[in-house]
Amino acid sequence: MSKTTTATRRPRLVPAFDPWMLAAFLLLTGLGLVMVYSASAVTAEARVHDQFYYLKRQLVAAGIGLALLLLLVQLGYRRLEPLAVPLLLAVTVALVLVLVPGIGKVAGGARRWIDLGFIRFQPAEAAKVILVLYLARSLSRKKERVRMFSIGFLPHVAVTGLLVALVIAEKDLGTAVILLLVLLVMLFAGGVKLAYLLGGLLVALPIAWKLVAGTPYRMARITAFLDPWQHRDGIGFQIVESLLGIGNGGWFGQGLGEGKGKLFYLPAAHTDFIAAVIAEETGLLGMSVLSLLFALLVWRGFRAAWSAPDAFGCYLALGLTTLVGSQALVNLAVVLGLLPTKGLTLPFVSYGGSSLMTMLAAAGILLSVSGGQGGFLRSQRAPRLAAAAGSPS
Repeated sequence: MSKTTTATRRPRLVPAFDPWMLAAFLLLTGLGLVMVYSASAVTAEARVHDQFYYLKRQLVAAGIGLALLLLLVQLGYRRLEPLAVPLLLAVTVALVLVLVPGIGKVAGGARRWIDLGFIRFQPAEAAKVILVLYLARSLSRKKERVRMFSIGFLPHVAVTGLLVALVIAEKDLGTAVILLLVLLVMLFAGGVKLAYLLGGLLVALPIAWKLVAGTPYRMARITAFLDPWQHRDGIGFQIVESLLGIGNGGWFGQGLGEGKGKLFYLPAAHTDFIAAVIAEETGLLGMSVLSLLFALLVWRGFRAAWSAPDAFGCYLALGLTTLVGSQALVNLAVVLGLLPTKGLTLPFVSYGGSSLMTMLAAAGILLSVSGGQGGFLRSQRAPRLAAAAGSPS
C-alpha cells in the first residue's frame, strides 16, 4: 500500500517582501547614521558639548522607524486602507495645531514642529505618506469614474490643496512641491484627463510665482541659484560651499571624517546638504553608490506597483516610490546647484527624526506591497499606468 504524504501548509511567520528593496532601505539608513555623526560631531560639540548629540537623537528615530517598518510589513498594506481617511483628518488637525503659538515650535524662523518630549515631530513629513495612502484608496475605488472632473479631479486637488496651504503657512515650500508632484503622478497614472491636469498646472503657475516673488527670502534663493559665485559672501554662500566640497572630494574623497565643509563652512551640513559632505569625504565613488541605491529603490518600487495584486497596492506603491524618488532627486539637484534651495531632507540619510521615521514607515508599506502575488496590472486595467506599461486595453 502506497502512502500519500500531504504537505501541511503552515501560516507564514515572516511575510514575503522584496529583499533588494529591504537591503537598499537598510543601507541608506546605515549610511545616514554614519554620515550624520561625521557631519554633526564638531557642531554638536560646539553647541551642546556632546559630539554624539545629533547621532543619539537620530538613533532613537531610527529605532522607532524600524519598529514601524516591521509592524507595517507584518500588518500588511490592505489593513491600512480603512485608516486612510481617519489618518488624513488627524494629520490635517496636527498641521493646524503646528500653527498655534505655544503648541507649534519655531526653529530657523519656521513653525513646523510639535514637541513630544522625547522627540520633535513634524506633521508635514507624515502628511506626505498619508496623502499617498488617501489618494491610493480613492483612486482604487473610483476606477473609471476617475475621468469625471467632479469625481476624479476636483476632490483630490481640494484635499491636496488644503495640505499644501497648511505647509506653506509653515514656510515649507519644499514639502508643498513634493505633495503636488505626488498628486500629479498619481492622478496621471489613475487616468484623470490630461486637459484637467494641464489646466490645473496653468492655474498653479502664477500662484507659485506669487509665492516666490512675493517672499524676499525665496526670491533671494532664486538670485543665489542663478549666479551663486557673484553672491559668494552673501546669499550664495551655502551653494558655493556645497560645490566646493563636492569638487574637493574628487574621485575617492578626503576620507571619512576628513571633510572641511562641515567645519562651520557649510550650513545645514548634517541635514539638507549632507550629500555634499558625503561627496567630499567619499568622492564620486560614494555619490555613485548613493545614487545607485536610490535608483534601486525606484526600480523595485515601480516593480512592486506593477506586480501588486490589487489596485490599492498598485497606486500605493507608485505614490510612495514617487515620493521617495522625487524628494531624493530634488535634494541632490539642490546640492549640485541644479535647483534653488528647498529645505528638503535626503530620504533615510539626512538628520531629522520626523523624516526618518515616516520614510521608514513608508518603506514598511512598500515592502508589504512588494510581497503581493499575482499582479494587478497584468490582469486588469489601472487606466493610464497599465496603458503606459503596454498592457492590452
